[in-house]
Amino acid sequence: MKKLMIVLAAAAALAGCAERDDGTRKFTVGFDADFPPYGFKQGSEYKGFDLDLAREVCRRKGWTFVANPINWDTKDMELNSGAIDCIWNGFTMQGREDKYTWTAAYVDNSQVVLVKAGSPIRKLADLAGRIVGVQTDTPVQKALGPEGDRKELGSTFKSLVVMPNYNQAVNELNMGGVDAVAMDIGVAQKKMADLPGKFEMLEEIVMTETYGIGFKLGNTALRDEVEATLKEIFADGTAARIAAEYRIEPKSLILK
Repeated sequence: MKKLMIVLAAAAALAGCAERDDGTRKFTVGFDADFPPYGFKQGSEYKGFDLDLAREVCRRKGWTFVANPINWDTKDMELNSGAIDCIWNGFTMQGREDKYTWTAAYVDNSQVVLVKAGSPIRKLADLAGRIVGVQTDTPVQKALGPEGDRKELGSTFKSLVVMPNYNQAVNELNMGGVDAVAMDIGVAQKKMADLPGKFEMLEEIVMTETYGIGFKLGNTALRDEVEATLKEIFADGTAARIAAEYRIEPKSLILK
């Protein structure tokens, strides 16, 4: 009987959320803690648009929410080992379509260029001969690289500098270490709101992409549960209210 219980517990963990000692289901979200407004640390608390959405899913499902900050470079290992149930943190679908079991896209996210206020860089063509920063393992990094869809643009740069996270990239921009940062529009808008008058965003976009929630490949059961509840959150206006708290444009919310 003991062996049978162990087997059943293992099977339950593989099928979906792990179970707590008190019998409630635990939903563990893997996220980048340096990615405002989607996930970040404020004081001793983890906050962000995506984390608040995940909390609301758990509240409605009666699950226990667990925020698990991860090293972005090891996200696949964390997911495949079962340490996290999903990757939910401004997670771009494009270029990763076959690597995860995805929810429907819920945020339309353009890739834009942030520069210092007063910079002579006014359009993408002005990036020629400039140092441009990006976050590691992001679609825009790959798109601007030698094999990417925007390689023609990337080839005009003096260099493309890859950094661990956007906070460091924007700090480098502020200090003059890079001339521009190619990044998610939501993150760029948050930086401009937090530091008014410091930065400007080019009108031209680098590329358009969408965010989804990535589950371990084949984990459709848990994906379906989360997606169904998330659609309710979008339909009843809760997602729009949360987005407003983080200054995310309503037009970016696309889940139907």
